[in-house]
Amino acid sequence: MQADVGDELVIKGHHVGDADRKAVIIEVQGGEGAPPYRVRWSDGHESVFFPSSDTVVEHHSGGSKEGSQTP
Repeated sequence: MQADVGDELVIKGHHVGDADRKAVIIEVQGGEGAPPYRVRWSDGHESVFFPSSDTVVEHHSGGSKEGSQTP
């Protein structure tokens, strides 16, 4: 997985009816865009996040969505 600051991570719900969780990457701590990422969650708290297979990256360019995704 590769991402940049400003990209959004979407973590899919694990059960039917579970809402997706979203976070914005505020710092890439791995080399060349690799995890871990420091993120700000939609509720405002920040944490270091290691994505798993249920995470999708929504790449952003200049603050606007490109529509491309990287599983």
